[in-house]
Amino acid sequence: MVTVSDPPLLALRGVSKRFGAVHALDDVELEIHTGEVVALLGDNGAGKSTLVKVIAGVDPADRGVMEWDGRAVQVKRPHDAQALGIATVYQDLALCENLDVVGNVFLGREVRRVGILDEVEMERRTLGLLAALSIRVPDVRLPVATLSGGQRQTVAISRSLLGEPRLLLLDEPTASLGVEQTAQVLDLVERLRDRGLGVLLISHNMGDVKAVADHAAVLRLGRNNGFFDVTTTSQEQIISSITGATSHARRPPRTGEAGP
Repeated sequence: MVTVSDPPLLALRGVSKRFGAVHALDDVELEIHTGEVVALLGDNGAGKSTLVKVIAGVDPADRGVMEWDGRAVQVKRPHDAQALGIATVYQDLALCENLDVVGNVFLGREVRRVGILDEVEMERRTLGLLAALSIRVPDVRLPVATLSGGQRQTVAISRSLLGEPRLLLLDEPTASLGVEQTAQVLDLVERLRDRGLGVLLISHNMGDVKAVADHAAVLRLGRNNGFFDVTTTSQEQIISSITGATSHARRPPRTGEAGP
């Protein structure tokens, strides 16, 4: 359980990023605690993807501070983020459809014994990982191309968990899924929270946000435009912040501070 005395797992303080004359992010602040799902919301061009890339070390911030467990850290490349315990699942999933589930889960992290791929060990660990997360696929030796969209998403998430991260960034995980497949992915997000992970969920779907998120952070034109408790805030209030009909440009309350 998070208490006001607990430092956030991840905190961004005054993060800015520009590309030439374009200010993609301007003085952005964000906090994510362990065992918490924070939805990152905003219209197209709001800066959501840029913020994810900053956290993941793909496009480092030009200015500002990133804190991990209450201490300032430098994240200038993806390896830095991974070393801290940050994993990212992008919208394109980056799966190799001709490989089976085991091959995709261990892609780039293959287990070898005497220089030869240890298929038995990788299959054992894949089955254990899927079982621990209550993920069901027909057969871990089936090519990923034969799986449904929801099953592919869960395989991509499983692969990201192989390194036992503490924070998971999910970029539009349900964007192309049907109702049943979306429910499977959202159930998995809830299980990850129950396991103590922090989750940053990028989404345009307010139904998904209301279903699993604890807080929602809204970006508009690269700036903070609201930080909401999802359980006590109406969908209409959040949407008005996304569209700019209302302004909540102040920074979110920091750990230990009283809310408005």
